[in-house]
Formats: sequence, structure tokens, C-alpha cells
Amino acid sequence: MAPARDRRTGFSRRRQYGLFLGYVLAIAGAVVGAVLLVASTFNPPLFSGLRMTAAGVTAPVSAVFASIGSAAAEVPRFVNGWVFAHAENEALKRELTRARPLLMRARTIAYDNRRLRTLLAIRDRSAQPVVTARLVSSSASSGRRFAVLNAGRFDGVLPGMPVRASDGLVGRVTEAGPNAARVLLLSDADSIVPVRRTRDGLPAIAAGRADGTVDIRSVNATNVRFNAGDVFVTSGIGGLYAPGLPVAQVIAGGADTVVARTFAHPDSLDFAVVERAFMPLPPPPSLPTAP
Repeated sequence: MAPARDRRTGFSRRRQYGLFLGYVLAIAGAVVGAVLLVASTFNPPLFSGLRMTAAGVTAPVSAVFASIGSAAAEVPRFVNGWVFAHAENEALKRELTRARPLLMRARTIAYDNRRLRTLLAIRDRSAQPVVTARLVSSSASSGRRFAVLNAGRFDGVLPGMPVRASDGLVGRVTEAGPNAARVLLLSDADSIVPVRRTRDGLPAIAAGRADGTVDIRSVNATNVRFNAGDVFVTSGIGGLYAPGLPVAQVIAGGADTVVARTFAHPDSLDFAVVERAFMPLPPPPSLPTAP
């Protein structure tokens, strides 16, 4: 009978090389992590540059995987739409019949609004879009809430620009690299947005809770009652966000401070629009030169 082959690592040169390579990679990872920790503590600008460089390298790869995931998710939706197309068509026809009077009323109100604004010489200012980019990643469970866009300074994206989606406001750009940008989401603890209630114009503040929701806080009165379902939009105060952008809806009623759910959900968004600040601050006055 042939003797059993000894399978210990010491008798296999390939396994020895593999074990050595594993040790080398583990030590290199620990060293890189220690360097990044020291840089983030003692030199935040350097760490920010390294982070945006890494984001610029990984953003195209993440965009490819996001595109593949979106295409795969569309397959069952397409099948369901094809199977139930007839029923959905009938439902849409009934909905259109019910909505036609409301549409005519809205057009009348819009016409009256334009006419009154012309009479009062009120000028509207619309936010200017900079670029439409893909949200390649977002933090959904950490204490900080950020997202990464696959567009950066090469596309005109700069820190401080607001970011919105079709559902509502997403947040604002905090860091911008050559081809990637970091977005502070509404639900982050450092996010504060001036808002107003749609039904009566009540001013309030939407402050992030770092758990996917925001707090709605009254700003100029006490014992203010909020009802479940109250909708809040941007007020335009501060000049960063254009007024009227959907922000959040109150989950449960309360007084002074209540929890609200944001309309835009970054973890389910494919694309977002980066806009210029609604009313950018004027540049500081130049100092007179000495004769």
C-alpha cells in the first residue's frame, strides 16, 4: 500500500507561498489603515484628497455595477408591465377622466398666478442645473449619511451645490474630486434645511437624525401642532436651495418637534441632478489698493 501523502503546509511549496502572501497582504492592509487613520486625525485636507482620489478610481466601476443591477431589476418589472398592461391601461383611463377637471383648474390657477406676478412685478429665479449624474453608492446604515456621484469638478460640480431627484431634495455637495463628488444627505446629523409647511406656510427646520429620517422643528413659535401627513418643502431662506422642493412628510403628529420621512430615498435612486445655488452669496468686496 502506498504511503499517505503528507498534506501539511510545510511539505507544499505552493501552500507556503500562499500563506506568505496572505501574511504580506494582511500586514500591508494594517499599515495602510494606520496611515489613513493618522492622516484623518492630523491632516484632514490630505485625507480628504486621498478619499476623493479613491472615490474617483472606484466611481466608474461602481457605475458599471449599478447599471447592471438596474438592468436586472427592470426585467421582472417589464414582464409584469406586459402581463398587466390591459388592466393598467383601463385604470389609467379612469384616472385621466377624474384628473381632467383638476388639470383645468390647475391651469387656471397657474394663469392667474402669472398674471398677478406680472402686475406686482415679482421676479422668479429658477435654479440652474449643472449636470445629471448617477448615484453610485450611499451609506444606508452608518452613523453618517453620504452618497457618491460619478461627476466632479470636470463636470462643473463644486462643494455647496444642492442635489435633487425627481422625488425631492437629496442633499448638498460637500467634497468634489475630478470625476466624483461626495453628497451630504438630508438625513445626516449635520444637515439642516429651512422648510415651510405647504398648507399654511409655517416655517420650520428639517434636521437630520442619522437614521434615514429628519426632525421637523418649529422656529418662531412654541406649542406648534404638527399633523401626520404634513408636507414640508424648501423655503428658499439662506439662498442655497430653491423654494418649493419637496423635503419630507411627517410620520406621526406631535408638537414643536416631530419625525418626518424624506421624499427622496438615495438607496433607491439611480440619477440625481446637481444645481447651482439658488441665490449665491455675492463675492466679498475687494480692498482698496494703497496708492
